[in-house]
Amino acid sequence: MTDRLRIALAQINPHEGALDRNADRIRSARADAAAHGADLVVTPEFSIAGYPPEDLVLKPAFVAACTARIEALAAETADGGPGLVVGGPWVDGGRLHNALFLLDGGRIVARRAKHELPNYGVFDDKRVFTAGPAPGPCSFRGVRLGLMICEDWWFPHVSETLQESGAEMLISINGSPFEAAKQDLRVQLAVNRVVETGLPFVFLNQICGQDELVFEGASFVLNGDRNLAVQMPMFEEQVCVTDWTRGAEGWSCAPQPLSPTPARMEQIYRAMMLGLRDYVDKNRFPGVVLGLSGGIDSALSAAVAADALGPDRVRAVMMPSPYTSRESLEDAADCARMLGIRYETIGIGPAMDAFAGMLSPAFGNRPPDIAEENIQSRIRGVTLMALSNKFGDMLLTTGNKSEMSTGYATLYGDMCGGYSVLKDVWKVTVFELSRWRNANVPPGAKGPRGAVMPDRVITKPPSAELKPDQKDQDTLPPYEVLDAILEGLVERETDVDTLVAEGHDRATVLRVWRMLDRAEYKRRQAPPGVKITPRAFGRDRRYPLTNGFSALIG
Repeated sequence: MTDRLRIALAQINPHEGALDRNADRIRSARADAAAHGADLVVTPEFSIAGYPPEDLVLKPAFVAACTARIEALAAETADGGPGLVVGGPWVDGGRLHNALFLLDGGRIVARRAKHELPNYGVFDDKRVFTAGPAPGPCSFRGVRLGLMICEDWWFPHVSETLQESGAEMLISINGSPFEAAKQDLRVQLAVNRVVETGLPFVFLNQICGQDELVFEGASFVLNGDRNLAVQMPMFEEQVCVTDWTRGAEGWSCAPQPLSPTPARMEQIYRAMMLGLRDYVDKNRFPGVVLGLSGGIDSALSAAVAADALGPDRVRAVMMPSPYTSRESLEDAADCARMLGIRYETIGIGPAMDAFAGMLSPAFGNRPPDIAEENIQSRIRGVTLMALSNKFGDMLLTTGNKSEMSTGYATLYGDMCGGYSVLKDVWKVTVFELSRWRNANVPPGAKGPRGAVMPDRVITKPPSAELKPDQKDQDTLPPYEVLDAILEGLVERETDVDTLVAEGHDRATVLRVWRMLDRAEYKRRQAPPGVKITPRAFGRDRRYPLTNGFSALIG
């Protein structure tokens, strides 16, 4: 019976569907771990393919290709080096499972299927997978490992079943998406599992951006005394080698220096960086192009892009109209200079005149209104998409969650784009993030070391500048009020009476509710964006476009 075990935790960045690339990344982690004398290398959930695989796993050819690569990795463990825990699909008796595979001695020595399949929020595992039975321990070199997959450890009965059937430690492989402040919840739940079973607990997470989801890593180890022995970094790939000893009280992990947990603003900013970088790079775009208006949303989006990709891969375009203020022209130019990004000006006045002349017979004597305002936005969208098509850069859209909630955005105009970093960021948080970035440089940033936007961009009243002297608050409640109401309606599903009891004006709440409902068709056509909050538009929140329920409260 062995009394020592060295386990390497491979917090790696998979590329969805890039099976050879993922297998090579697992090989690289194993080679690194072998050089440090590891006995076992643990990789995240569905590591051979990337998680979530969505409907890729409905393709038999895809499942077969995953299986072939797992079998090849298994054969390589005949070299006497570390064993491997790899995640991927498993077809058993005609049923498709989300599974883990224990590889050692040149073969697959154990398989375990995910027992608890999440079917809420961004997860729809039940749509493509069949649940497996509650897992039993896997024997590895004289140690009974309690291996489980992500959602399994959120339910006490899975851990208790493993403990009661002889597991000596709990190891969970995960594809657990980022949400601001989620790590505290994970650690608390892990403490519960340790208290219930008396066993040490390993949480291993992937680190990547996958469409709207970001996975921040933040893997950790809790010993049986509930003390945190290992805390791996957020938003960084790492292979962490841990040393385990069997004593009178069972197995324990030797403590290591703990990676610090970043504060909330840093977490959000780095999540946006990772989501954008992986989306652009994995889809092989040379860079991004965006409209730089002199306002705070486009300034922050440009800063994230410069930090994520490098200033040389960011192209900013100011598209002034007759309503664009001198301050906006100055602020956009200053912002581009501070970021060190490419910058140019393309005036939209000629296109506005052309549309006015073209539409004049149809519009007749009707006075100018929102139609003419939206034409300006759509001219800008067409201009940016033309640059995207001509040069290959992805168009980065710049709208925030407050605008997406209320429909304060133009379909086929400022909503044009391939991706958004602010889609799940409230306007009040946009201000906080901008102040934070001007005072801080996030780890791994490729942008400038100092401030990234003029102070005036943060302090001046927001405006779309589509008509003279326009301000956002001509149309919307003050953002502090608006965002508090929207947070209740969107993230907490709070009813009107509760929001009024919390201190909000009933008429304002009803007005915001109606705006939220009416804008559903716009959000359905919006580009994907980084999930930050517990309830993001898109995968998290799916409402009917035709919906008469709001009439019941009006």
